Amino acid sequence: MSPTILRQGSNRFFFNSREETRMHIHVMTPDGTAKFWLEPLVALADYYGLNRKELRQLEEIVRERQDDFINAWRKHFNS
Repeated sequence: MSPTILRQGSNRFFFNSREETRMHIHVMTPDGTAKFWLEPLVALADYYGLNRKELRQLEEIVRERQDDFINAWRKHFNS
């Protein structure tokens, strides 16, 4: 199960339900994917198929919505 937390333009921000416990968010775009850590600071964890400009734009969105993503994580994983 991969609940969608946010759709912004053609980007989908989501969690994978059965994954590591460190808070993070996945992003799927038409060009590739990325994974960002949410704590202690927003940081790029992994990516595929995206250029630096796309990664910066996605990181900006994650930073702006960090609290929303953390709250959604806690609600989804009951933590």
